[in-house]
Amino acid sequence: MTHRIKAAAEAGPNAYPRLVEALHENRKLWTMLAIDVADSGNKLPPELRAQIFYLAEFTQEHTGKLLARKARLAPLLEINAAVMRGLSGGRAKR
Repeated sequence: MTHRIKAAAEAGPNAYPRLVEALHENRKLWTMLAIDVADSGNKLPPELRAQIFYLAEFTQEHTGKLLARKARLAPLLEINAAVMRGLSGGRAKR
């Protein structure tokens, strides 16, 4: 997902539809994560659940700003990369 977003952004203005599609898919992923951690049956520690939910909210809001061309892409890519590193035990590319 992160690679698709970055590649579309680097491809220039003609790839804007690809960027929008990649951002939409990223939003869907973060929505699923938020729904999962909001579920009372989720077994993650409450603090971690809250942090993931906050990141999902931030991602949704920041994506809206990106689509309105009022924000930079870097924070979104950094969040995705940090989560991937955490899930892979720190082995994901930076």
